[in-house]
Amino acid sequence: MDYGVNMKQAAKDFGKHFRVETMIPPTGDFDFAMFKEHREELKVSADTLRAFLSPKRAVLYQKHNSPFTSNDLELRKRIIELYPRDRVSPLPFFISSEPKFEIEE
Repeated sequence: MDYGVNMKQAAKDFGKHFRVETMIPPTGDFDFAMFKEHREELKVSADTLRAFLSPKRAVLYQKHNSPFTSNDLELRKRIIELYPRDRVSPLPFFISSEPKFEIEE
């Protein structure tokens, strides 16, 4: 069964070029979540672009709207290669789109 992206390998690969933090959600005695072992996330940061990566999805964001640097563009490129957007979505109204962005000169 495919569980998506291997988070340990992704941390190692992204850590060569970007800042990487492992984000593990807290659990407790009353935690009923399915697939608890697959909830690990990574926070990967370039210059102005950041991303939360989990085994099945990636969320890219900026804290402040600013032009992408070459390092930001490299992070974006690597994430798009790792998480292809041509897969079927479980929800028919879920549309993955990317807003326009500026590139630093």
